[in-house]
Amino acid sequence: MDEYNRFVDWDKMDVTVQSQDIKELTCTEFQELKQLARQGYWAKNHSLRAKVYHKLINNIPCRTVTPDANVYRDIVVKIVGKRNSSSLPLPEFVDDSLVPTYCLNAEGIGAVRKIILCIANQFPDISFCPALPSVIALLLHYSKDEAECFEQVCRILACNDPSKRLIDQTFLAFESSCMTFGDLVNKYCQAAHKLMVAVSEDVLEVYSDWQRWLFGELPMVYIARVFDVFLVEGYKVLYRVALAILKFFHKVRAGQPMESDSVQRDIRAFVRDIAKSVSPERLLEKAFAIRLFSRKEIQLLQMANEKALQQKGITVKQKRQNVHLAVHAENFKSEIVSVKEMRDIWSWIPERFALCQPLLLFTTLEHGCSLSRFYSHSEGHEPTLLLIKTTAKEVCGAFLSTDWSERRRGGNKLSFFGTGECFVFRLQPEVERYEWVIIKHPELAASGSEPENHASPASNTLSFRGTPSDPSDRLSPFLSARHFNLPSKTASMFMAGSSECIIIGGGDGQALYLDADLNHGRTSHCNTFNNQPLCSESFQISVLEVWGFRDTVNG
Repeated sequence: MDEYNRFVDWDKMDVTVQSQDIKELTCTEFQELKQLARQGYWAKNHSLRAKVYHKLINNIPCRTVTPDANVYRDIVVKIVGKRNSSSLPLPEFVDDSLVPTYCLNAEGIGAVRKIILCIANQFPDISFCPALPSVIALLLHYSKDEAECFEQVCRILACNDPSKRLIDQTFLAFESSCMTFGDLVNKYCQAAHKLMVAVSEDVLEVYSDWQRWLFGELPMVYIARVFDVFLVEGYKVLYRVALAILKFFHKVRAGQPMESDSVQRDIRAFVRDIAKSVSPERLLEKAFAIRLFSRKEIQLLQMANEKALQQKGITVKQKRQNVHLAVHAENFKSEIVSVKEMRDIWSWIPERFALCQPLLLFTTLEHGCSLSRFYSHSEGHEPTLLLIKTTAKEVCGAFLSTDWSERRRGGNKLSFFGTGECFVFRLQPEVERYEWVIIKHPELAASGSEPENHASPASNTLSFRGTPSDPSDRLSPFLSARHFNLPSKTASMFMAGSSECIIIGGGDGQALYLDADLNHGRTSHCNTFNNQPLCSESFQISVLEVWGFRDTVNG
């Protein structure tokens, strides 16, 4: 331990968790490394963890010219000079208030600032990297000197493997990761998401803190365990742990009044004091119990969010768009839902669309009950939101990810299309969102081939999945197949339209049928998880509205 204790204040460290057993790491296979990292094999031996970190980081594929320890020794005096390191101004791409001490001694605390300045000198392309101080402070624990720590951090920053995502270094990457996290919370932490929507004016502002929970507020012993796995498995680990933190926060705080007027501050305080509620082992256990999809699908979702931000010109740091308030009370008028209800719906939709404002495209009160007119007003808009109010005062609807013009691909026959981002929901008499229904043809499911024509009676094309299956059998809840050239098996088909009817599938076996005159509808459902149907089995439509999404940035 002696060679790696230069920057550590051992009086602040919990030495009781340090094992005196000398362990060696001889395995090189990924699966074995992954298991050892998750189990904390090297977590209780300071020296062993240092050696493992060096081995893992040195195996990161990097740019041909990556600054090393010798570069640091050459530039540190020129950049820092004789100034007191504690007073050194930090570059704008880090948050000066988020420089953790992590049980470092005075020399270590000063070294963090010096290394940050030298990295800024060597990486002029970094424009936003709030996690950097935390990574440096952590790696100083396992470095013999500043130069060695600098070299390790540079290798992480200079990774050139396109399949490996490590640390966000631009505002675009950071902001899209926040949107991706919001999408994941919306899907996998629905109870926590519901609480966030209820107590926060801007839920996206809460989720923009997700990296701060890990790289800033999380105690040293916890972030070290997370970093163990992160170096082996990559960026998706961070999403998992942040989701687990939110789940535990909801479990501990549900039903209790918040300690401040800001849920952001409440979560930060919870994370700082997480040892009172959750052990590091329990946190990781919860994180890896979450049934997430593959790294590939998370990457595609990140790409979709980055593309949405780029199209809106949001590539540099600026005041965050207040998404919930995008539904402005003075500009919004619906005969079916209130502003509050529309904001609730907005909290369910994918983050890249939540940057937009609702735009009324069609209403039966103004445009009549013609299905052809419904199509003509809705086509050319993707996505759209369908709202229905029945004569019995029930309110339901659907988020539809795909342009209705796609129905023409089947000619005059009933054709299914849409993606797994679609869902149906009920607002009155009670709020409920339904997902995970898959509408597809049995013959296509067997072949897995790209469908040319989904023509078949509705009775043998609707296949409702009410019982959870192996996650690998589930289809993507995020992405449009045609946007990313994915095979058909990665897209759920939720929408069907012809000149005679509309069929929309939702979750828990919920499906919505609308007749050609848009006056009458019916529902079909399979009560597996939820005993409440979408609305009456057969209903009369009082008002039907279709809403589009208007770009609030580019107009």
